[in-house]
Amino acid sequence: MRVAEADILIIPGYKGSPDNHWQTRWERKLSTARRVPQAEWSKPVREDWAGSVAEAIDASTRPVILVAHSLGVAAAIHALAIAEKPVAGAFFVAPPDVENAAIRPKHLMTFGPYPREPLPFPSIVVASRNDVFTSFEAAEDIAGAWGSLFIDAGEAGHINGESGHGPWPEGLLTFGKFMSRLKAEGS
Repeated sequence: MRVAEADILIIPGYKGSPDNHWQTRWERKLSTARRVPQAEWSKPVREDWAGSVAEAIDASTRPVILVAHSLGVAAAIHALAIAEKPVAGAFFVAPPDVENAAIRPKHLMTFGPYPREPLPFPSIVVASRNDVFTSFEAAEDIAGAWGSLFIDAGEAGHINGESGHGPWPEGLLTFGKFMSRLKAEGS
């Protein structure tokens, strides 16, 4: 599948994705990408965030590809239960551990637990070995439950602008390969 053939939904996490974040850069670069807005970026409410993602899925006119980061992954996963249209694929980066009470901010737990059923579409989970919002093992476990291809990003922090992943060309290459596989699977 080519980018022009899909509606690419950019789903940022807590506090949104600033200008130096790879999601914002991809949004500008990918012609059919659009950000899923949230009413309150710094005070996330699970039902509101999942509802916004479900609305964006249902408003799409082409096959939907989710590109979610951090708490946006949790919002996207919970949106699947309420969206009426199907999703064609998902690229999940740095999913937080929404069940670990030791991780701050505490409101991450209001997005848990994650559903553990296999996803009905191809997906990738990219995780770091030193992400402060999840353990590598927790990310690998949830990727396995969802049936996602799991990619070890090494010691990459939270895979955001602060960890040096502004443009994140490796991620964009991986996303491009993922999109091309979706085309092959649909042929």
